[in-house]
Amino acid sequence: MAEIDEGLIAGEQIVLRTNKHWFAPVADSGVAVLMLLGVAVLAWLEPDHPTGIFTFVWRLVDLAQLGLFLGAIGWIVYNIVAWRTAEYAVTTLRVRGHEGLVKKRSTDSLLSSISDVSSRSGVIGRTLGFGNIKILTASGDAGYDNFTSMKAPDAFKKAVIEQKAAAQGLASATATQAHATPAPAPVAAAAHPPSSKDAMATLTELAKLRDAGAITDAEYEAKKTELLTRI
Repeated sequence: MAEIDEGLIAGEQIVLRTNKHWFAPVADSGVAVLMLLGVAVLAWLEPDHPTGIFTFVWRLVDLAQLGLFLGAIGWIVYNIVAWRTAEYAVTTLRVRGHEGLVKKRSTDSLLSSISDVSSRSGVIGRTLGFGNIKILTASGDAGYDNFTSMKAPDAFKKAVIEQKAAAQGLASATATQAHATPAPAPVAAAAHPPSSKDAMATLTELAKLRDAGAITDAEYEAKKTELLTRI
């Protein structure tokens, strides 16, 4: 199982997974390349047969050359292995990153705590398809994650924004639904049967309506029967 998959909680799913671009070890090995160039320059300047005190000096130079060469090679190998092991992911809950070899660095940023995400690509990055991602959290610059030389940084940024928007939309919908749920309607009190006095007053009014032609004789008789039944 990959490092990025460890620690996923129940229901959490990886939406997008990526890693460093192949140019990453090249970009990270600039100092190592300068060290190798320094070794080549020293080898070119060294005389074929130094004499006197220069014999001791150039012996020290030879040792320095060996140190620079081994250091540069080790640095390059480290950058290659670090490039192969680095990985990043956007899940339904957070942004995860794992990089480093000797000194590992694992980062987790909850989508709810992310305030901004930006991508940056130079001319070479835009041409080859890589760039840097900077994720700002609620604590601002004091708590940001910086992923360098990442493949398809724009797609990664888009996935972060989409998942954050989806999470916010779900929370908003849940809150709206909770507020919109109507309270249980109070149970209506049982209707009390009308008194004889009220019934007679109602029948008098109904009779007036019948005589005026507002209701028919059948409707009057039906209401009369209903009232007499409820007394």
